[in-house]
Amino acid sequence: MSTSPSKTFVQPYLFFDGRCEEALEFYKATLGIEIEALMRFKDCPEPPPENTVPAGYGEKIMHSSFKLGSSTLMASDGCGESHAFQSFTLALNLPDEAECQRVFDALAEGGKVCMPLNQTFWSPCFGMVEDQFGLSWMITVA
Repeated sequence: MSTSPSKTFVQPYLFFDGRCEEALEFYKATLGIEIEALMRFKDCPEPPPENTVPAGYGEKIMHSSFKLGSSTLMASDGCGESHAFQSFTLALNLPDEAECQRVFDALAEGGKVCMPLNQTFWSPCFGMVEDQFGLSWMITVA
């Protein structure tokens, strides 16, 4: 069985440990994301299997999708299990140094600077930051 490369793509699915709505609002204000779909656990047409969703999770986000530039990402609160964003980072290519600085500063607020913005041999502006939700970003001007 072979996979058709033209029909195959990778789509990040992010789990925010009960903070998905807060993260989406932050990314909307910071990055200008456009939320395309959002479903809460209480709106699920089928009840979840017993003991899979914590009590009080009705208002939490079961599934969402959003556009960031030309990319579509998905996100959820998860089902109460703990997720850590490890072993990957999202690379965000921006049009100019001013936008790079603005986005970097916004993502760094409440987060952690891993590599300050600086000129590199491949970019006039590159830095790495972990945002307040623990999501790692590489910010660059192509």
